[in-house]
Amino acid sequence: MKILVTGAAGFIGSHLAERLVAEGHRVTGVDNFDPYYDRRVKEANLRYLRSREEFRFVEADLKDPKAVRALFRERFDRVAHLAGRGGVRRSIEEPLEYLANNLTATANLLEAMRETGHDRLVFASTSSVYGNDSPLPFREDAPANGPISPYSASKKACEALLFTYHHLHGLHAYVLRFFTVYGPRQRPDMAIHKFVRAVDEGRPIERFGDGSTERDYTFVDDIVAGVVRAVERVEGFEVINIGGAETTPLARLIELIETAVGKAARIVERPLPPGDVLRTWADTAKAERLLDFRARVPLEEGLRRFVAWYNEEKTP
Repeated sequence: MKILVTGAAGFIGSHLAERLVAEGHRVTGVDNFDPYYDRRVKEANLRYLRSREEFRFVEADLKDPKAVRALFRERFDRVAHLAGRGGVRRSIEEPLEYLANNLTATANLLEAMRETGHDRLVFASTSSVYGNDSPLPFREDAPANGPISPYSASKKACEALLFTYHHLHGLHAYVLRFFTVYGPRQRPDMAIHKFVRAVDEGRPIERFGDGSTERDYTFVDDIVAGVVRAVERVEGFEVINIGGAETTPLARLIELIETAVGKAARIVERPLPPGDVLRTWADTAKAERLLDFRARVPLEEGLRRFVAWYNEEKTP
């Protein structure tokens, strides 16, 4: 198949593009190198892909309708839409940036697909849409009408827009709600990456809250396996959790990081910021049924793999 991957220079997008190329697909990747973090990190993510003839890269901004239309001069069998601005806390400071990079960009993409007759898309959403009021473990049929950050609100708005295009224009779309993805190439601002670096360098960890908040941590290889299967099978409209199906307290995560790094953490406790949900936990029964998905990498093993990658990257 010919597949368009948006956000292809990012953490998950680059892993996805590599997996699709390895499985024999031809991939066009697009990214705008948003200045949220250092462009050099994303360029490094693309290093292997640029060496493959099955991969073509386009630098373009999905917020620009003309640039998006230009992408669809080429014909694609599927679109994997992973581009977007992540980060709950920063979204509170820059809400308009998140609406533009997530909702406006997605609207431009959907319009270009409609105009050119492209009708199959997989969308990267987030467990953050469940907020603090959904019962645990999170099921896709929960109302999820209480997003508590501009980031999660922008993703929930994208989900609604996708359903509208499904209803009006026959778009086939799978909305995949990712649960706290980690692994090699993880964004430098994300907790596991920040914690590993701080522990390794002997600097204190800022732990927000008392350590009782919980997350369903999902290794990037598991996430990518779910996305690939969704790309292959997308039909109709479905919302599907892609997660590890277990939840880990923050205090326990730090203990596991200490073990993986081989050093003790120095912890500075900070108040829990507004916008942070208290816990996430995926019910993945639907993913198992529709995608034959089940997370394979336990947190301890995933952290070992992340630390091994981190040590390789820091070696001169």
